[in-house]
Amino acid sequence: MTSKNTVEDFISQRTLAVAGLSRSGKKFGNTAYKELKQKGYEVFALHPEAESIEGEKCYPDIKSLPKPVDGVVIVTKPEKTMNVLQNMVDSGVKRAWMQQGAESREAIDFCIKNGIKEVHGECIIMFAPPVQSFHKFHRWLWGFFGKLPK
Repeated sequence: MTSKNTVEDFISQRTLAVAGLSRSGKKFGNTAYKELKQKGYEVFALHPEAESIEGEKCYPDIKSLPKPVDGVVIVTKPEKTMNVLQNMVDSGVKRAWMQQGAESREAIDFCIKNGIKEVHGECIIMFAPPVQSFHKFHRWLWGFFGKLPK
């Protein structure tokens, strides 16, 4: 289970990469990227093949980024998450947010084994400040039902 401290540590980092943007622009990775950028984070798009998506420069891997990042938001299918995590280890990045649906038991265990602070089963948009609109209500609802990290 993800702890409140791990969530707060991740969202306090201001330089992030997002893995899992789609060329069509219709996936949650694109939404997360845009939302984090609007919230004042310095965000880099990771995509193994695209040079740009929706006018934003993409990088094939973490090592290709113009500067180090403090964490990676992973919005990929679980079978691709392991590649991102291995790339993180190779690059020395120690924080991962595996968006709901990106995580697997294998990925969680890999993070533990490799000293990566990981968040899983949570939505980054519900926690990255400022939390607004639907996500603010969603967070309140999860709190009401006792589902927020403790």
